[in-house]
Amino acid sequence: MIAPANPNKAVILVSGGLDSATTLAIAKSQGYACYALSFDYGQRHRVELQAARQITNQLGVIEHKFIQLNLDNIGGSALTDMRIEVPITGITHQIPITYVPARNTIFLALALGWAEVLSAYDLFMGVNAVDYSGYPDCRPEFIMAFEKMANLATKAGVEGHPFKIHTPLINLKKTQIIQAGLRLGIDYSLTISCYQANSTGYACGVCDACRLRAEGFRVLGIADPTRYLTQSL
Repeated sequence: MIAPANPNKAVILVSGGLDSATTLAIAKSQGYACYALSFDYGQRHRVELQAARQITNQLGVIEHKFIQLNLDNIGGSALTDMRIEVPITGITHQIPITYVPARNTIFLALALGWAEVLSAYDLFMGVNAVDYSGYPDCRPEFIMAFEKMANLATKAGVEGHPFKIHTPLINLKKTQIIQAGLRLGIDYSLTISCYQANSTGYACGVCDACRLRAEGFRVLGIADPTRYLTQSL
C-alpha cells in the first residue's frame, strides 16, 4: 500500500562514511523527514554498516532500512572480491579497481522503489565529483540521467509527482564537506571512510578513501578522529 503523500519526506542513502553522514545532516537541516537506506552488498567489511547505524542514531531518522544484496556474486571490484587487493599507491587518473560495477545505479533504483512506496519524492545521495576516485557513477551526468529515467519509469512520475535526486556535495571539495558537517554537529568519529577497515573499525590509512579524508582534515588543521592502523601518506 502506498503511503499518503508528504512533500517533506526524503530517502537518504547512508553508507557509514563521511560524505553520506554529511548528506543526511544537510537533508535534516533542510526540514526533511528522513528515511535512511543502507546496503549490505557483499562489501569487503561490514564495519561501515555499524557506522551507518550510529550515524542515524546520532542525527535521528524516521526509519533506517538495511537491504542485503550479493554484489560479491559478480565481483569485478576490490570492494567485493577478496582476491583483488585494494590499491594503496595513491590516486591515479584511471578508474580504480575499487569501482563497483553499477553500484550506484542499483542503490538508486532500490532507493527509488522505497521512495515511491513512501510517497517521498526527494532522494539524497552523497556523491562527489571533485575530491573523489574517478567513479563514473558519481558524476552530475549520471545523476541527471537517472533522475530523468526515474520520472519515466515510475507510476508517481507519470502521474505528476516527479522525483528529485539531491547531491549537495557533488561540487564540493573534501574540506568544504567536512566544514559543512561540523557546522551541522556531526560527530565524524562515528564514520568510517576506509575501503578495508578491520573488524574493530581501524582504517588502513593508505587507500584512496583514507587519503582523501585525511588530507581534508589536514588542510583544515583539524584532527581527524579516524583510528588509523598506519599513518596516511
